[in-house]
Amino acid sequence: MIEEWSEFNVAMAGATAALAGLVIVAASVNIAEIVKSRTLTARLLAGIAALVLALAVSAIGLVPGLDLTWYGVLIVVATLLMSVFQVNVTRLIAGDPNPADRARPLKYLIGFLPLAAYLVAGVLVGVGHPSGLYLAAAGCLLAIVSAIVVSWVALVEVLR
Repeated sequence: MIEEWSEFNVAMAGATAALAGLVIVAASVNIAEIVKSRTLTARLLAGIAALVLALAVSAIGLVPGLDLTWYGVLIVVATLLMSVFQVNVTRLIAGDPNPADRARPLKYLIGFLPLAAYLVAGVLVGVGHPSGLYLAAAGCLLAIVSAIVVSWVALVEVLR
């Protein structure tokens, strides 16, 4: 089943690797303003971590002869490892002294979307259900979207 997804995985591995690099380079342009924020650096790191998760899941899916059960386990493990960054962002935003910032759950909820998709995908793939591969693809696309949103805030909104 995984072999049918090889072209998608190749495309997503390349796209997420390139996007993660671009986000890091672009952030360096406004780094002085970004580091002044209590939560922005953590949000940017969580966005990059989501891209690294998408890269890892796509790359692992290209391993020849990989068993679906192992692929599912590796997706779950990678997701749990990368979740640490999003949990940290949520904790920082929840503890933000500015009540207006704490009242905007979209600031951190968007980062949980790809993680949730990957977690469920990993379980489904691990038990051999083909819908898990579609959910993993959705997780990859959600990781790209959430990273772009976080990057936009870090790179553009910080200057307003």
